[in-house]
Amino acid sequence: MMQIDYLFIFYRINLTRMRSLFLLFLVCALQTSAQNPYKELPLGAIKADGWLKEMLVRQKTGSTGNLDKLYPLVMNNRNGWLGGDGDQWERGPYWIDGLLPLAYILDDKALIAKTKPWIEWTINSQQPDGYFGPSKDYGPEPGVQRDNSRDWWPKMVMLKVLKQYYSATQDQRVIKLMTNYFRYQLKELPNNPLDKWTFWARYRGGDNLMVVYWLYDITKEPFLLELGELIHKQTFDYTTAFLERNMLATNGSIHCVNLAQGIKEPIIYYQRHKEQKYLDAVRTGFADIRKFNGLAHGLYGGDEALHGNNPTQGSEFCSAVEMMFSLESILEITGQVSYADHLEKIAFNALPAQATDDFMYRQYFQQANQVMATTKMRNFDTNHDGTDVCYGLLTGYPCCTANMHQGWPKFTQNLWYATADGGLAALVYSPSEVKTKEVTIKEETNYPFSEDIKFTFSAVKKSKFPFHLRVPAWCKNATIKINGQTWKQSEGNQVVKIDREWKSGDVVELHLPMHIFRNTWQENSVSIERGPLTYGLKIGEEMKMVKNPNPPGSYGGEEFYEVRPTTPWNYGLIQTGRDKMEDHYKVSQSNAVNKYPWNLENAPISIKTKARRIPSWQLYNEMAGPLPYSMTYRFESAKEEEEITLVPYGCTNLRISQFPVLNKR
Repeated sequence: MMQIDYLFIFYRINLTRMRSLFLLFLVCALQTSAQNPYKELPLGAIKADGWLKEMLVRQKTGSTGNLDKLYPLVMNNRNGWLGGDGDQWERGPYWIDGLLPLAYILDDKALIAKTKPWIEWTINSQQPDGYFGPSKDYGPEPGVQRDNSRDWWPKMVMLKVLKQYYSATQDQRVIKLMTNYFRYQLKELPNNPLDKWTFWARYRGGDNLMVVYWLYDITKEPFLLELGELIHKQTFDYTTAFLERNMLATNGSIHCVNLAQGIKEPIIYYQRHKEQKYLDAVRTGFADIRKFNGLAHGLYGGDEALHGNNPTQGSEFCSAVEMMFSLESILEITGQVSYADHLEKIAFNALPAQATDDFMYRQYFQQANQVMATTKMRNFDTNHDGTDVCYGLLTGYPCCTANMHQGWPKFTQNLWYATADGGLAALVYSPSEVKTKEVTIKEETNYPFSEDIKFTFSAVKKSKFPFHLRVPAWCKNATIKINGQTWKQSEGNQVVKIDREWKSGDVVELHLPMHIFRNTWQENSVSIERGPLTYGLKIGEEMKMVKNPNPPGSYGGEEFYEVRPTTPWNYGLIQTGRDKMEDHYKVSQSNAVNKYPWNLENAPISIKTKARRIPSWQLYNEMAGPLPYSMTYRFESAKEEEEITLVPYGCTNLRISQFPVLNKR
């Protein structure tokens, strides 16, 4: 009897424990399955309009739509991702990662057809063990085989492509392929970790984890969460690195593109582990990038390793588009305004400045203070025969030739989101239209050059749902009108929700007053900013196509553009109080925005101010020389003041965007 009592007590104790564990599991399950505040809409639901559509059309007629002809060494039928003996590395998938969303956003049948062989071969390549992709690695040079055919990294890019393809088509073969491949990963990763073949996958594992969690939300297969834990553990520990605050303060500590891609990993993981440290880590990471490496165009010195905040340090094109994608991913999960603000900063400044107007040529590195774009070895961490800042198809390293195409299409795809409360959100602004089963909303605006955004609703019948609008942090007092009547005044740095019944013809008008302000950078230099735009000195430009002076087979391709200044650049701004900015900086704006606004000829807005030349600030190594320290006692400068013109950074090939500041006389 005593034994039975003990067994009964033991049973009761363990039953209680089991119930506690079950409740704990239930709480964790509810917590980890909590819905993100925003959700990406199907690819094709958002269409670009106005100047943004022109950007996409120029990609179509430029290198994005024609890279298979322009760069046949990698993009032709010998590519490993088409079953050939050519490159099986990242470049083919990189191209399709931009071409595919472009094709479906434009609903362009010819471009869609161009993506299909890559999709079909990839899906049909899956082997019985779940592996997909090329089974032999020949590298960039056809016929030269290497021994890392199953490297995890290139598959991560193709997983992003397949995710987008599924979003546009609902092709169930994608779900089957990913399920089988992720089972293969779960089996193989313990013995063949992410960094088995190359180190890239270890730093970029967040892209892999993102797709694993995306698939889990569709299939609810438990093994995917187990795989997510394994991928997270094998990925570089960005959470600790950001919180300890050493890495970003140290030059050379991390590759610039690894940082751009990896910065989202803690927040990707946060979706299943709602711990504050992951949010804190990424917030701290961005703050320290700004403090130790930040530049006025929204990116950082990384050429190729992290390289400080001198405005003549380079910023890689791949960093721009990958950081944009990371910010888009983070915004969807957190809903925080600061990430949308940062996304616009890069998109409206760094992105248009790094490619030519026809989207045929690009820079590998751009400089925030860029006064010559010529063939010359510069003070970069990595040089590619001096071609890094020249505008060409293959200048610098060719990864950007393939990867630059994702910037504008994915930006378009992330202008609008579905909301967790059953509505729609406009979190990033540009001329566009979004269409769902219930409603179509047309966004008419010349933003970022204009302060006004108009949303017009069309619906078959009345429907009630919340409409979310972002008010950027730089905006002091926004006005929202509904059908011509003021509905609300709102301070910046918040998302405003309008919850009402909508009908066809309803109009919401958002007015975002833009004021001139400045930010302080290296050596107390300042940038002049208004709204989401950074402004740069308007410098006369002479762009000339030149033959590559380097030996055949070197970096740069056969030819590229060099750009030289035809007007002075060595100006210092005159000290003004922050409350007197509007008195000293006069804005001039055209009534209409050109279909293509991103060059000096079409710049729709400019700012005039007074400045003085600094004779000692001269060229060094065909760059702007060492930045004079601002506000120095008895600063040497010309006696005469001159009127200078500032234009949006994205309209320039040459510019000063971080200015020395001179004492008043």
